[in-house]
Amino acid sequence: MSDKVQRIVEARVHNPGAIAQAAARRTRAASPLGAHGRAMIIAADHPARGANAVGGDPSAMADRHALLDRMCVALERPGVTGVLATADILEDLLLLGVLDGKSVFGSMNRGGLAGSSFEIDDRFTGYDAEAIAAMGFDGGKTLTRICLDDPATPSVLEQTARAVDELNDRELIAMVEPFLSYWENGRIRNDLSPDAVIKSITIASGLGRRSAYTWLKLPVVDEMERVLASSTLPALLLGGDVKDAEAAFNAWHKALALPTVQGLIVGRSLLYPADGDVAGAVDRAVSLL
Repeated sequence: MSDKVQRIVEARVHNPGAIAQAAARRTRAASPLGAHGRAMIIAADHPARGANAVGGDPSAMADRHALLDRMCVALERPGVTGVLATADILEDLLLLGVLDGKSVFGSMNRGGLAGSSFEIDDRFTGYDAEAIAAMGFDGGKTLTRICLDDPATPSVLEQTARAVDELNDRELIAMVEPFLSYWENGRIRNDLSPDAVIKSITIASGLGRRSAYTWLKLPVVDEMERVLASSTLPALLLGGDVKDAEAAFNAWHKALALPTVQGLIVGRSLLYPADGDVAGAVDRAVSLL
């Protein structure tokens, strides 16, 4: 067992209150944007939805020891401003003391398990706004997939709107990740055509009774200038399971020039790069900012 894991396990067994203590003494970030004026957030909330695959490895993110090691490397790189994850991972990172000066976002709905028949019915099984505020974090993130022929969609929209309201009431960022989705051969697919992404943005932008603290987490697709003209809300660009790293970096570089884009929020493509060099992948992403 690595030293990191040993420290975490000992605290969880013998002193679980150490998690709240670590959160209370953590130095908070002054802004979600770094010294370069942009956000560079490392995302690792995939395992809680059963989405452990990276590339051809179906269980890459299921090795928590390796994931924590990779996240620690990423968070130590200059220019990385924050992290997005579920409570289990964020509490591990708090116990390791690596979240000082970082913006922290709690993942809220993980109930739409990857590959399930109820994937669209993405219930809020993670953080809520009350816990995010109590932990001194900066906001919460929702995955909001809109499937026009799935009757679970209205519930997803209602729950997302409630989360947006509760975060806005606490002056915390509500980070909404919308997709227009559809069923194909028993699997949920996301429509990444420009018009579909535009529709998802306009729907997501209107959720909740306030939008002052609402940000969007968006894929990079064709015609990004037209896509991002559909809202004035701040946007962060996501990565996903990138198959062509060079193309992804070029697409991020171009989209970062658009006015509403505030930075990147990327997980698997930086934590599990094809060449295994986490620090190098993160540094290259930071250089785009």
